[in-house]
Amino acid sequence: MTRTETTHYFGAGPALLPTSVIKQAAEDLIEYQGSGLGLGEISHRSAPAVAVVDNTKSNIKQLLNVPETHEVFFLQSGGTGEFAAVAYNMLAAFAKKTGKKGKADYIVTGTWSQKAAEEAKRLGVDVNIVVNGKKSSPTGKYDRIPEPETWNAFGSAEDTAYVYYCDNETVNGVEFPYVPKVPEGVELVADMSSNVLSREVDVSKFGVIFAGVQKNIGIAGVAVVIIKKLLLEKPSDEELTALNIPLAPIVFDFPTLVKNNSLYNTLPIFNLHVVYLTTKLLLDNGGLEVQEAVSNKKAEKLYATLDSVPEGVFNLLVEKNSRSRMNIVFTVIGGGKEKEFLDGAKAKGMTGLSGHRSVGGIRISNYNAVSEESIDYVCSWIKEFAS
Repeated sequence: MTRTETTHYFGAGPALLPTSVIKQAAEDLIEYQGSGLGLGEISHRSAPAVAVVDNTKSNIKQLLNVPETHEVFFLQSGGTGEFAAVAYNMLAAFAKKTGKKGKADYIVTGTWSQKAAEEAKRLGVDVNIVVNGKKSSPTGKYDRIPEPETWNAFGSAEDTAYVYYCDNETVNGVEFPYVPKVPEGVELVADMSSNVLSREVDVSKFGVIFAGVQKNIGIAGVAVVIIKKLLLEKPSDEELTALNIPLAPIVFDFPTLVKNNSLYNTLPIFNLHVVYLTTKLLLDNGGLEVQEAVSNKKAEKLYATLDSVPEGVFNLLVEKNSRSRMNIVFTVIGGGKEKEFLDGAKAKGMTGLSGHRSVGGIRISNYNAVSEESIDYVCSWIKEFAS
């Protein structure tokens, strides 16, 4: 299959990127700005590389209207690496503020927030599970965001270093339609790996936002972090050790990375350049107000199509008020029918529709680069299959 403007790929990550971005990135990998070298060959501390860092940072600040109270930086990582990085750095920041080791509240609504909570516990964090979406669901699955009034109590600002949640659960197809309200004085941390830059966000409400870029705005190998500048203050290593707080590996130490403009170690500049090209395209197309409207329209088409199918064909797995705009998940009822659905889609040129290996089923990922034409095409197949 040849790459075209209408490649119908719905993979959940690494995911589809705009064809114009891929073509420009391919040229820049061969030779960048007449230098005789490709962007993957130049020094990460050379002037062109520093410009990639600065320009990508500028684009993200513009798109999200990042206030002066916050900083943007990049590091070698993905969402999973940030599970640990957040724990290390938020405990350190809390120790600087209070002189003691803090606890952490985790809102668990799917696979990735569950893994994040498990990693924090593994690193010695005192974790309080504020809500477990699986345990609170009658189905015993992550299929909803429980109503806030049913959650367990948050910790107090005197004892809690941060509250953590995953804004969009890629595996389970659950997305928050709102920002969780946390106790005053407690920092909110959000994993936005799979819906980053798909809608407008009030950054001022967060202590930390992070995203592995390979699901919606780039290729694997880079994470973007937006952090409140006050959280970059930390005690000495000796003080942290005395408080039984694990020291962050230097490549995950947020103050070090910010101080060195994301270039303390060798950042994959080519990977970041792809993020630059993608964010530039978003700005050129009108920013996040426009992108949010497009994302919502595509998701609404998909759900309207699935909801219109007679009962007995598909099983939509997520309650309506918790449905993800980015990852639409369902099963096909009947033995062998899912294979039939996937095989039929592949014959029509549609790929990347299998659900995550841990849950199976069908997953249609509606990331920014997935065109409305592709959404119309898969909706047409859904109707044809159902009939």
